[in-house]
Amino acid sequence: AFPLAAHLAPHNEVWGIARFTDDSARQSVNDLGITTRAVDLANPDFTDIPDDFDYVIHLAAFKTEGLDYDHALTVNAEGTGLLLRHCRKATAALIMSTQSVYKPVDDPLHAFAETDPLGDVNYIMSPTYSISKIAEEAVARFCSRAYDLPVTIARMNASYGSNGGLPTYHLDWVLAGQPVVTRWDPCRYSLIHQDDINQQLEAILDAASTPATIVNWAGDETPSVQEWCAHMGEISGCTPDVRAIPVDGTTRGSIADVTKRKAITGPCTVSWRDGVRRVFEERHGGKVGSGPTGQSAKLLGEVSKVRSRDTHGE
Repeated sequence: AFPLAAHLAPHNEVWGIARFTDDSARQSVNDLGITTRAVDLANPDFTDIPDDFDYVIHLAAFKTEGLDYDHALTVNAEGTGLLLRHCRKATAALIMSTQSVYKPVDDPLHAFAETDPLGDVNYIMSPTYSISKIAEEAVARFCSRAYDLPVTIARMNASYGSNGGLPTYHLDWVLAGQPVVTRWDPCRYSLIHQDDINQQLEAILDAASTPATIVNWAGDETPSVQEWCAHMGEISGCTPDVRAIPVDGTTRGSIADVTKRKAITGPCTVSWRDGVRRVFEERHGGKVGSGPTGQSAKLLGEVSKVRSRDTHGE
């Protein structure tokens, strides 16, 4: 959310709500000139939040370990409904969903279209994610019709930039000499750089409708984890260690059919190779650093636990 907020703040009045459990993170948002309020979508209090915003961009999601489906549905589904009810006067709302709502298929090169069957992707690091995001979509669709509120539901694939994202964290791990674990070989994604997200936002919002517009928000190229890690090795001089560990019942690839998105936004402008190189330069100064921190380190720890369970049969 932060990169998109930073993009919008210079030319718009932007309000940002989140739990803001980290004071320094909130201060970083305040420093952009954004008005912040602490709101927990599990039990939201919108008393201090205006109800006359022009546009609503809802990016928050509950995504963590464990099997607490009740809490996941409370935040991702009910929280979305309560937010849209409060902001129902808006010109349009963007609800960020995920590629993880699609029912898995065996073909690693299958390109998922918006009309494909939905289902549980069996995301091992967040088992509740798929179901609660499908529920979120259903609530957003209801709100669009009930409140006559134009809505776009955007199913995000693999977004990235210097601030974070899957390939960004993989780069952190490659530079730190840590293994990169993925589900298949090749495991392809439809990468989309933050610059393209920023540039396409207006068109995605303009596409909002009643009933809701549903679109895959993904990039035009489909590199594999193996390919982008090899590229990271080339530009850094490090040797990537990529390990494919299949997971039963999950998808083997994450390619999106972007025909509909292209009709709305036009083509992407940042190639994945250029994007990865820019992340290396902007995040690491073009040098091998000390290792992953923050969200990158947290995700590495989660992957390590999964790898350990797989190796030792736990």
